[in-house]
Amino acid sequence: MLQSLPKQFFAALVARAGMASAAGHDVINLGQGNPDMPTPAHIVEALQAAAANPLNHKYPPFRGHRYLKEAVAGFYGREYGVRLEPDSEVAILFGGKTGLVEVVQCLLNPGDTALVPDPGYPDYWSGIELARAVMERMTLTAENGFLPDYGTISPEAADRAKLMFLNYPNNPTGAVASEAFFRDTVQFAGQHNLCVVHDFAYAALGYDGVRPLSYLQTPGAKDNGIEIYTLSKTYNMAGWRVAFAVGNASVIESLNLLQDHMYVSLFGAVQEAAAAALSGPQVCVQENLDRYEARRNLLIGGLRGLGWKVEAPGGSFFAWLPVPEGYTSQSFADLLLDEAHVVVAPGIGFGEYGEGYVRVGLVSDEARLAEAVKRIAGLKLFAPVR
Repeated sequence: MLQSLPKQFFAALVARAGMASAAGHDVINLGQGNPDMPTPAHIVEALQAAAANPLNHKYPPFRGHRYLKEAVAGFYGREYGVRLEPDSEVAILFGGKTGLVEVVQCLLNPGDTALVPDPGYPDYWSGIELARAVMERMTLTAENGFLPDYGTISPEAADRAKLMFLNYPNNPTGAVASEAFFRDTVQFAGQHNLCVVHDFAYAALGYDGVRPLSYLQTPGAKDNGIEIYTLSKTYNMAGWRVAFAVGNASVIESLNLLQDHMYVSLFGAVQEAAAAALSGPQVCVQENLDRYEARRNLLIGGLRGLGWKVEAPGGSFFAWLPVPEGYTSQSFADLLLDEAHVVVAPGIGFGEYGEGYVRVGLVSDEARLAEAVKRIAGLKLFAPVR
């Protein structure tokens, strides 16, 4: 089974960037999605205090502390107007990535079909391979706003599918979903009796005053779907490995049951800190968003000034940029690394329909982004705007 797993795309990207750094180059790494800002102080302080409590040195409850589930329910009520029952509609996860892999093990048998976005987050593929299931790819194109067109999925493939992954704001394209699209999704899922798994990793990152929608805000969404929310991006807690799944009670129970056999939940101090993040002041979330939006505007404005025709992302902390004529996504990424010492992620790593693009992360400060634009300008690939 291990030999059949897809190549770990991001591990290879990190290794290549590391080699360039080891050779003595000043590398600007815009290829990953690792937040560069620290966790807010009040969350760190909550962890520090909780770590000193001997009660947290014992095993926590198998399915997590109820206070964290209550904090999740309160958060969803305040932020999205979604009512959640803490005991039956919330599962605590060891990071969002873990939940995305686990849910496939819960819902698919060998040979079953999952609908997967292309381009999309590669770790969806990992869970499907571990389950010995198969993928039916949903094409995301610029012409359709990088949303799947359900009318292009054959009825036979839709009927075979038991699970569908969605992710908005989207990695890698930066697209956002509309109310109408989520309504169509609920209808499509009900018609074909499949479970929707909405990866809401970039929930807090919507630009130009547009707030990203939770799938669970859509009437009927809980009948056929769950949402996976990580604290990694909203609160800069990527290394803390804490997330949760919410929604359909039967799927949540399946996740909890699987985890009963694998873990005894998260360290209690991390759970206390997560509850502090969700229930505490949210000023830090807006500050985070403002920083990313300023970075987005600087990067996109700078690249447009070079004559590169690029679109500004509507959400996430990624920009999805078309490669210049004459390059593949990999050859262009190689050029940027070799000649400008700027790391970007080649679009082919996100699926067949990622070809022709590179993904750029907004995870360096404005000075480094400006330097990246300057280095790209030095390659003289574009006709400057006058």
